[in-house]
Amino acid sequence: MSENQTKTLKIAVIFGGCSDEHEVSRMSAVNVLNGLRADHYEIKVIGITKNGRWYLTEASNEEIYDGSWEAREDNRQVVIPADPILHGILVFDEKDHAVGEYIDCVFPVLHGDNGEDGTIQGLLTMAGIPYVGCGIKASAVSMDKTATKIIAGTTGVTQARYAVVKKKDFEKDPAGETERAFKEVSDGSETMFVKPSSAGSSVGVTKVTKKEELQPAIENALIYDDKALIEELIVGREIEIAVLGNEHPEHTAVGEILTAGVFYDYDSKYNNPESTTRIADDLPEEVKAEVGDYAIKIFKALDCRGLSRVDFFYDEKGRVVFNEINTMPGFTNISMYPQLWENAGLSQPELLRRLIDLALEEA
Repeated sequence: MSENQTKTLKIAVIFGGCSDEHEVSRMSAVNVLNGLRADHYEIKVIGITKNGRWYLTEASNEEIYDGSWEAREDNRQVVIPADPILHGILVFDEKDHAVGEYIDCVFPVLHGDNGEDGTIQGLLTMAGIPYVGCGIKASAVSMDKTATKIIAGTTGVTQARYAVVKKKDFEKDPAGETERAFKEVSDGSETMFVKPSSAGSSVGVTKVTKKEELQPAIENALIYDDKALIEELIVGREIEIAVLGNEHPEHTAVGEILTAGVFYDYDSKYNNPESTTRIADDLPEEVKAEVGDYAIKIFKALDCRGLSRVDFFYDEKGRVVFNEINTMPGFTNISMYPQLWENAGLSQPELLRRLIDLALEEA
């Protein structure tokens, strides 16, 4: 047990949500619950349906994984009131009578909108409940890839050329905005990536190889967000590193993604068994050091805390190029973040314990 566990801590694990990453959240939640149960916490499991209803549930891991938890008749509506006096949740019975339950810490296993964009972090901050992961500001900024690039640029890290197209501007002049973005990004090549500025798990991302494909790709990205980010193609290896800590963060070895798809899209990440990850132990030592240094600089510049996974490219010219940061990385069976820490000697139960300790440290 850690110093914060002189008593049995009451941990609320929240999963699901209204975002496009609802299913990924369920997969992550199963592994987090397994790890927490190994440490004998008192756990309250809260599921959020795709239409935004919150329920306290006694569902099994199998029911959470396949989504059938929503049909359980013993689910009870639950809310987190923005009232620090309660410091917990209100659980309603069949007659709409509410009972308050104290919560020591929340583990929001939520990805995407309302989960890692500062929204639930704001609610928990108002409620006075410590929570795992980055705070409001860091979560909101890191979720917005455009804002991330602006701040990361102050660290001196190399980034891909990029352009931003706002939905309102695009609606007024789609051809003009497409042409502007193409000129800002292209350096002779017509191959580039288009993605929503605020979305995770590669939702809404398109690889274009011809100029005429750019406008429909922007239209697609703007379905998911009010800004589209267009980036030049970086040819090289996709590498990631895991960061853990508050004021004095640490990082792992560098991991590498070997994608089975054209690029590491949603299907390649979660549905294609041919996509694999590995420790990139064949990288030059100076490159490994540079990746770790950049990751810590970006983590601090964005005012992150707790955890993040920082993604880079190692390109054909030998450059380390920053891609993006994920402030609530996946905890699925194939997710890089827990694998990297396990490689570093930190088991999943130990990693989760550290994350809870870090959350309580910030309370």
